[in-house]
Amino acid sequence: MTGVTAERRRLAEVASALDAARVGSVERDAPLGALTTWRVGGPAAVLVRVDTVDGLVAAARTIPPSIAVLVVGRGSNLLVADSGFPGVVLVLGPGFETVEFGSGQLDAGVVTAGGATLLPVLARQCASHGRAGLGFYVGIPGSVGGAVRMNAGGHGRETAEVLLDAIVVEVAPEAEPVTLAVSALDLGYRHSGVTDRQVVASARFRVEPADADTLKAEIAEVVRWRAEHQPGGANAGSVFRNPPGDSAARLIDVECGLRGFRLGGASVSEKHANFIQADAGAAAADVHQLIALVRDRVAERTGVVLEPEVHRVGFDDPPTPRPEK
Repeated sequence: MTGVTAERRRLAEVASALDAARVGSVERDAPLGALTTWRVGGPAAVLVRVDTVDGLVAAARTIPPSIAVLVVGRGSNLLVADSGFPGVVLVLGPGFETVEFGSGQLDAGVVTAGGATLLPVLARQCASHGRAGLGFYVGIPGSVGGAVRMNAGGHGRETAEVLLDAIVVEVAPEAEPVTLAVSALDLGYRHSGVTDRQVVASARFRVEPADADTLKAEIAEVVRWRAEHQPGGANAGSVFRNPPGDSAARLIDVECGLRGFRLGGASVSEKHANFIQADAGAAAADVHQLIALVRDRVAERTGVVLEPEVHRVGFDDPPTPRPEK
């Protein structure tokens, strides 16, 4: 039996065990690209959608430690290789799309959101309920779980400033929901201590009472700014982290003239040079190769090595560029 055949057999056994555990829906060779905002990439060997915390815990206990795991939320910061993902993909279902506002003197400044809740939805609901602090999320096309994992931010604010704690489930035989305070999550610039085998089931945020109409107007301004300065279509937002004291978009555009540069079915956005667009029918390899090309060109021209924000799955890292001496 070849190694590939043995691996497929093991994954089939895992899929059967997940089915038997009644954790949620289980699919084999499931399309994965459609779960990302780039809309590219190959299939997941096994895809599991869970809708309850009990289902998530059961799935986490069933998946063997030797099987690779990928947690997918909104897929807005994810690039999967055309060969797909040879492991188990975990997706939180609608049961994790919840927003609950605290009441009473002690809890009025807290909002709790499920891990699959879309950030723009959370921002708008907070505004409607007269809760300030999370309006910046309206411009981030991700989920609450992704925001915790990446310390998502925008418009001068980031998750670390508003997060109180998160309930996390680790994929392990002894899995249990664990509440981690923000101080235990190691949040940094587009970084956290949440691992590839941990799922953010929910999070609590600090908010403040404010006038709902004023908050709605602020959100409308963020939406207007985003439409004016950032492209729509198939992209994953900012591809590279901004280097200290500079802008990745400026280096890509002004220093290297790569705005609009095309490679296969992928191109550097004409509207914002730190965005890469994928055409309909593009390959994940097109996007990956363009990321590497941009990174190399910027390093060669400026000596600055840009670090991708994008979580790439199934690829070797782009070759480390050699800055000019």
